[in-house]
Amino acid sequence: MSQSIHGHEVMEMMLAQDGQFTRASLKQAIDSRFGADARFHTCSASEMDAEALIDFLAKRGKFIESGQGFQTRADKICQHG
Repeated sequence: MSQSIHGHEVMEMMLAQDGQFTRASLKQAIDSRFGADARFHTCSASEMDAEALIDFLAKRGKFIESGQGFQTRADKICQHG
């Protein structure tokens, strides 16, 4: 069984790629970087696949929308723990 990956790692990957994402392109980037079967967790949720993580982060206001898609910002990544 693979180890769960923290959602912060996905947000950091987004910042490193420095471009806009759609839900589909973010899912593709996550699958490419972490594997299609990867599982994710956050400070308050666990056992998420990539789609569930994207939904979770969107609902938590972690994405910044633009006309071309969305991105995140470093200040959207919590710094506790």
